[in-house]
Formats: sequence, structure tokens, C-alpha cells
Amino acid sequence: MFYLVGLGLFDEKDISLKGVEALKKVDKVYAEFFTSRLFGSNFEKIESIIGKEIIVLDRTQVEEESIFLKEAKDMDVALITGGDPLIATTHSDFLVECARKGIDFEVIHGSSILSSAPAISGLQAYKFGKVTTIPFPDLEYNYFPKSPYIAIEENLKMDMHTLVLLDIQAHKDKYMTVNEGLENLMTIKDNLDHEGLVNEDTLAIGIARVGSKDNLVHAGYIKDLIDFDFGGPLHCIVIPSKLHIVEAEYLVEVAGAPREILDDI
Repeated sequence: MFYLVGLGLFDEKDISLKGVEALKKVDKVYAEFFTSRLFGSNFEKIESIIGKEIIVLDRTQVEEESIFLKEAKDMDVALITGGDPLIATTHSDFLVECARKGIDFEVIHGSSILSSAPAISGLQAYKFGKVTTIPFPDLEYNYFPKSPYIAIEENLKMDMHTLVLLDIQAHKDKYMTVNEGLENLMTIKDNLDHEGLVNEDTLAIGIARVGSKDNLVHAGYIKDLIDFDFGGPLHCIVIPSKLHIVEAEYLVEVAGAPREILDDI
């Protein structure tokens, strides 16, 4: 049996009771944290809850070797990951392999940034369009994709909000900040062959450490947020489109947005 268990957003207390029960009874527990990780916890805390050792895998071991699937033919094995499994296509590939090889599997979901960030932003979830991710640029290989900016523009044209995820390179202990993400968007804007819809006067929402006690949601114009200190990771950004009065009031009263945004409703 193969168990794919999501750990939730921030620390070991986010793991569901169903997840804890599954991890206690399996023979082996593996973990991958290159797609997400829990900043408010560590392996020792999770191990103390489930009563067994966690074997941490790197990206190659997960995506190419998949030893946990080989072992799941003869024993009960779990793979744990931050957030909600199956959000990353890597995880859905595992279930395809299970189906092909006749391995029984169970997915135990956890809380996800895809639902939590839109919710805590105060915006209406059904008004979100395509999610995009800003990757770290690689100037050596001239890798500076414009696709995140284009995705935001396309959503704005349809009056839809955009959740912007920020790159994670856990193996390098490198996590993009709201500030870096916004700077990247402005660099892309400066290199477009058309006048972009997103500029320094665009309203944005910076979100940090969702799920923790010191989570932060701060809204403002990009020119002001670029230098704002959002503290430690993980971060993400929301670019709002046309606001409903309820959304605008939330951003002003809860997220500190300029009160003048109410004048445009």
C-alpha cells in the first residue's frame, strides 16, 4: 500500500488526524520537501508524533528512482510532503505508476496555499484566474521568462485575480520573497514590446507565512511593497483585478491598503 500524505502549511500541528494515523501504521515513511516544506517544524517533531524515522529524499531520488513505489509492492509505505499532495504534477505521476503496477494507494490531503492564500487575502475565491509562478532567473543561461507577467495580464483582461507563487529552491535554502517577485515583474514590464497592464502603481497583496501565528497580509501599490519587510519565508503575491466593495474594505481595514482604493469602487 502506498500513502501520499500532505502535511499542511506550516508546522506538525497542521497534519490531519487521518494523516497521523496512517503514518503511525506504515512500515516506512519517506519525505520530499523540494516542492514545499514546513517552516514551523522539523523532522524530529514529526517523528516524535508518528513514532518512526523519516527518510528524506532529494529530487532525483523522488522523481527518477521512486524507491518508495518499489517497496510499496510488499509493504506499507508513505511519502509525506508539505501542503496538499497532487497539487504538484510529480505526485500525480506516482498514482499513475501505482495504477499501472497494481499497487493500492490512498491520498490524505492537507491544507494548501492554493486555497489558503486567496482566502486570507480577503478576495472572493471564485474570481481567481490562472495561477502562475515566478521562477528565479538564470542570467547565465538567459532564463528570464515573461510568462508570469503575461498570465497576470490575461487574468486582468478577464477581471480575474491572480495568485502568484514564488520560486522555492529548498536544496539551496533559497526562497523568493515578495520583494524579489515584484522586482522581477517590473523587470519583465520594462522589457515588454507593449505597454503592460501591471506597473508600479498596480495594487498588490504580499502574503507571508500562511498558517503560522505571525502570518502577514499587506496590500499596497507595487512601488511601496517592493521595499516593505515581509519577514521570513514562505511568501506569495496576489494581484487583484476589479474589486467588489467587500473585497476593497477588507484590504483597507485588514491588510492596510490605501483607503483611496475605496474611491474606485
